Amino acid sequence: MHRRCSPRSRGAFQQMTDDLKVKFPERRTVSVLLTILLFAALCAIAYSARRVILLLVLSIFFAYLMNPAVKFLQHHSLLFRDLRGAAVIEAYFAVLILIALAIYSFAPAAVRNTLKAVDQVPTILDRVSTGEIAADIGDKYGWNDEQKARLRTVLVRHREDSQGILKWIDHSLSQAAQIVGWLALIPVLAIFLLRDGNRIAEGAIETFLPQQHQESARMVAYQIHAILASYIRAQVLLCLLSLAFYTTVLLIFRFPHAIALGILGGILEFVPVIGWMSTAALIIGIGMANDLHWFWMTALLLSWRVVQDYFNLPRALGHRLEIHPLTVIFAVLAGAEVGGIIGIYLAVPLAASLFVIWRSRTRPVESPLVKDAASELPSSLA
Repeated sequence: MHRRCSPRSRGAFQQMTDDLKVKFPERRTVSVLLTILLFAALCAIAYSARRVILLLVLSIFFAYLMNPAVKFLQHHSLLFRDLRGAAVIEAYFAVLILIALAIYSFAPAAVRNTLKAVDQVPTILDRVSTGEIAADIGDKYGWNDEQKARLRTVLVRHREDSQGILKWIDHSLSQAAQIVGWLALIPVLAIFLLRDGNRIAEGAIETFLPQQHQESARMVAYQIHAILASYIRAQVLLCLLSLAFYTTVLLIFRFPHAIALGILGGILEFVPVIGWMSTAALIIGIGMANDLHWFWMTALLLSWRVVQDYFNLPRALGHRLEIHPLTVIFAVLAGAEVGGIIGIYLAVPLAASLFVIWRSRTRPVESPLVKDAASELPSSLA
């Protein structure tokens, strides 16, 4: 005998069934999927435009490098005081004068020696591939006939590798010309950043962020600005240390063009890895060509690299960026693993910027970096 369900029981059962039904697609699920797709699209766009983004980042660094000179001229210029655009032009004009003086002083001999070396490269590579250079090396270092024959055999056996070096040089020169063309845009873009950087940042905040988040975004931008300014100052300090070291050591060992080589080494310190390696290769090559204690010079350069990377760099950047020196070393190693040379260059300021953003969300207190850079910021970010 079947018991008939009451209308009240049927209503409760129907309500339970409706609660168990899941609408698909749910609004929250659609929102999450659209967010993931938007993030993936932004990542794809950033990857496709990675060269342009890198060019913009390097332009920002160059603008921070020029900003102290522009600020000084803006407040102390004899002709255009308190005019930002005129101060930018004056700073660029001063840099062009310094470059012209450097070219006039050092470039003729450097260009002459470079062209001479480039003309000799095919002949040297041909002698290496045939093994004829073994006789020259043996005569220079007093080798016997057996040692010369052994070196000649090794060179002939690796003839294809030596011939491939010439192709690699041609390919590298073509890439270098393209890179120089891209790098020439950096000071051009930096002009707009130096002149209108504050208005660009303010416009971006007002355009892409709602009203209730603009004030906190201004404070975060304020602190990131201070971090980037401190990072560039620390890099300049490291370059000056390298310049002093190279110049002193080269003068002690009586290398030719010691001051010019020291200045070049200090400037190339801005370029991670490749910069100091190029400086070391040039100095060691000059030492070997002139028989000027190149072995001891190699040991000193390697020792200085260890001091610069594991003592000077972590302390200079860590002190100025308010992060621990161990964090600096870890950021540099992680950047090298992820992005190579570019990752090394961007790792420390990126890590410091992420630290500022995280601190602004978890512990929104004013950083001492803000006080240090207060004089460089507009009133809108104060």
